[in-house]
Amino acid sequence: MKCLVVQPIHVAGLTRLREAGVEPVLCPDTEIGTITRLIGDCEAVVTRDAGLSAEAIAAAACLRVIVSHGAGHDAIDKVAAERRGILVCNTPGANARSVSELALGLAIAAARLIPAADRSVRAGEKGFRETGHFHELFGKTALIIGWGATAQGLGRMLDTAFGMRVLVYSPRSTGVLPYQRVTTLKEGLGLADLISLHTPLREETRNLFDAGAFAAVKRGAILVNTARAGLVDEAALASALADGTIAGAGLDVYSPGAAQGPLGASDRVIFTPHLGGTTGEALERVAFAAAGHVLTALSGNRPETTIVPQAVTA
Repeated sequence: MKCLVVQPIHVAGLTRLREAGVEPVLCPDTEIGTITRLIGDCEAVVTRDAGLSAEAIAAAACLRVIVSHGAGHDAIDKVAAERRGILVCNTPGANARSVSELALGLAIAAARLIPAADRSVRAGEKGFRETGHFHELFGKTALIIGWGATAQGLGRMLDTAFGMRVLVYSPRSTGVLPYQRVTTLKEGLGLADLISLHTPLREETRNLFDAGAFAAVKRGAILVNTARAGLVDEAALASALADGTIAGAGLDVYSPGAAQGPLGASDRVIFTPHLGGTTGEALERVAFAAAGHVLTALSGNRPETTIVPQAVTA
């Protein structure tokens, strides 16, 4: 049996596959021609943000399972897979701690303008600390949007380490939460000094932060997005930064070219290149879990994180 590994994964995952008798087939690049050439006799695929297109799926004669290395699965054509009876699953939670820590780091860096301060010192400039506006997080109010493993980890950090009041906006979560739930986004935005996004990108969450949402934000709030770029209308964010509604933003996800556009012109915006789940510890956990899902599926069972498209048309 063979498993196509579209993008590099930690050796722990490759070793787990090999020890179970599954041969990893490593893609030298993510070009569609390369993938279609190698996928033909593979029964499984592990992919990261490159996903897997309908064209690639069509070229896979033996494919039984596609595993997303991480929680995101937007780039996998789940409808095409469903039509072929191919399972699609992901590895949520395995990198949650790493993403939670980055979200916290971005919040602190935005509150204290750390990257801009570093650039100022390197350039030999004077007066940065006298002209900048810096803020503490301690005792302030945080609004966490979404309540998956990453959001929960961040909530505990903000509560325990910073004594923050934690509010949660998560319409799809059920049961009793350890923190106060807000029933509307607007309610939470009017109270929050820190807003951190941890919700999947769906039709109802696309451009969740548009001009209307920013109009409801408490002036001087910090925005952190380690979830999905499409949650934020970047033009509206640029306007909110320009008028002082948003004091600073930490973005681990954003549209192509955003760092070279209006957002990049602001020294109060921090960009990181999708670093959320890229610690060595997280990469090892995710790769090991992804390999486990491959083995589960190839043994004839259904991985517990199998995703079913909401609608599949003929």
